[in-house]
Amino acid sequence: MTRLNDLEHVLRCELLNPSSSFSIGCFGAIAEFHRAADEPLTDFAPDRLTAATARGALRIDLKASIIALAYETLSGRPGRWQHGVVFCLPQSDAAKNAQSALTELGPDNHAIHVQNEQDVLFDMGVAAPNIDFCIRTSSPELLQVLRANLGRSIFDADNPTMAAILDANPHRIVLSALGRCEVYQAIGREVTPEGPHTHVLPKLLANGLAQSTNIPLPDGHLPCLNLYPANPFFDGLGRETSYDPEAQVAFEKLAEMWARPDHQAEKAQVRAAIKAGMPPNKYPPPATRLRRRALRIALRQLSAAHPQSSRIDLKPWLAIFDREAVDGDDARIT
Repeated sequence: MTRLNDLEHVLRCELLNPSSSFSIGCFGAIAEFHRAADEPLTDFAPDRLTAATARGALRIDLKASIIALAYETLSGRPGRWQHGVVFCLPQSDAAKNAQSALTELGPDNHAIHVQNEQDVLFDMGVAAPNIDFCIRTSSPELLQVLRANLGRSIFDADNPTMAAILDANPHRIVLSALGRCEVYQAIGREVTPEGPHTHVLPKLLANGLAQSTNIPLPDGHLPCLNLYPANPFFDGLGRETSYDPEAQVAFEKLAEMWARPDHQAEKAQVRAAIKAGMPPNKYPPPATRLRRRALRIALRQLSAAHPQSSRIDLKPWLAIFDREAVDGDDARIT
């Protein structure tokens, strides 16, 4: 189990940090909570792990069975990587309703803001095992369309519900066993809006996955909340920036607590080998996909931290272990 005191402290700090963001979702349907550096919090309740802006809100409800997993993945951009923390629960604690059709749930009695508690909540029916993807509205026009199509899939070609939702821009509410993310700003049709937003992608939902397979979850667990701390190379919109070593140091502290031991062990092993002057052709190739990825990330991190160093020549290591085209060994996240 993850120590709740450590977890609460980290989450309080990250909720206050505009460089960090959160999401609740599955593979193909997600709500993300972001805040601009100059965007004020309209509500922050550290005792309830709740944060809100004019554009969205997030509330986290911790459970004793929570497991935190800090992870790193390869970016498709040369020399770069991504990182995050996924918070999981055992399937028995994490399971949601998995509705496959539009369902009316009644007033949203657990809304983050009191003024929304009488608005009506509808489960959109994305059939995810770990979340309920909902909308909330008091619009008579939208309510009429929704109630006329209860029990149907919103993805049916002749169902007018999705078009009505896009026109009305209701609040989107994504629920998991670890909390809720509420998005208030308009749905992005062609360009993803800055700040809190949602995605519903039917082709990805058809895979029936709770999470990308790039992130190996503990057996028997489902993801219920994601944290994306500041990245050393990318801002919150995914735009590349100059290398920020402080962001890397901050994430390493989370990795020390919550990363997989084999991931950390491989990174420590290759760093020690390079420091000792071992030729890369003498280094034992990692036996698993996860350890191969960890080795490549460690090399990228050393390259970023020592770009001008004459004492560490990483080119031979990169030539052997971090070719940009690997035969399907590592899926890319850009």
